[in-house]
Amino acid sequence: MAEELWFWKYELTARQPVNATTTRRTYRGVLLRVDDGFACLHPWPELGDPTLEKCLADLRGARRWPIVRRALRCAQEDANARFIGDELLDEIDVPDSHATLPWHDERIVESAISKGFAQLKMKVGRNLAAESAFLVEMAEKHPTIRWRLDFNEVPTAEEAKAFLLGLPESLRGRLDFVEDPCPYVEEVWKDLGRATRTILAVDREAAPRCSAAGVMVIKPAVDEPWLLAEAAAGRGQQVVVTSYMEHPLGQCFAAWEAAKLNVQFPGLVGICGLQTHHLFTPCDFSERLGRWSPHFKSPGGTGLGFDDLLERLPWKRLD
Repeated sequence: MAEELWFWKYELTARQPVNATTTRRTYRGVLLRVDDGFACLHPWPELGDPTLEKCLADLRGARRWPIVRRALRCAQEDANARFIGDELLDEIDVPDSHATLPWHDERIVESAISKGFAQLKMKVGRNLAAESAFLVEMAEKHPTIRWRLDFNEVPTAEEAKAFLLGLPESLRGRLDFVEDPCPYVEEVWKDLGRATRTILAVDREAAPRCSAAGVMVIKPAVDEPWLLAEAAAGRGQQVVVTSYMEHPLGQCFAAWEAAKLNVQFPGLVGICGLQTHHLFTPCDFSERLGRWSPHFKSPGGTGLGFDDLLERLPWKRLD
């Protein structure tokens, strides 16, 4: 028997552009209702995803795209939990998170530190010279903070190497990892890691073949967490689970998957990136996740939560 599919379109408005691959401020996605379960579908065409319209067309038919299949998996797990009244995020420990800093403003850095964040993840790649200067300045002012850099594969390998070697050696020693410094090529990454003495993290190419990385970034919105975590464990890589900078319901799915991996692979999952609702203007859903903090707050309710808010949405049948 075919499932009943419903959707509700939403828009998120970013306070500033959220990474080096886009200047957009408005981001569209949909919440899905599949029988009695809910999910978020939030594609990023800038990062290789199909458009939202193509995702919905795929949902009606072949379901080839990983982002579509993962949304259906989310809805299934949510429905199973709601059926038995299980409050998923109230009964499991969610790993702590770093603070995501997509734009460069000292006030954001100081706010993150005041809220207890010890790891700050800085989006870089749009203006390497300015970003280097800002990073050095902030690192000098806050010598106990550890940094994570995410280039989103924007620079070339030589540009990334020059950026990293241009940082003070003491600062490079405080880099947890450097994510997607350039497009993944095994020997290029090995050389980059050796030359800069930094740990590299792989995201968009996250797959069992990526042995030149020391960290595997897993995004449950598009990745199968257990398979990638198993591969990472076999190579001695650390795993970091992050949201997809999507609707708060999608954040909760990422948090649930991170918590499960923490149980299934003890010691494998590090500080994650599950707190991204502060990047967008507030809404009723984001208010349920509470203030920006390293600690994930359950929104309350059965399954992935938000029961009353989800029931009130004007759902439209996906024909």
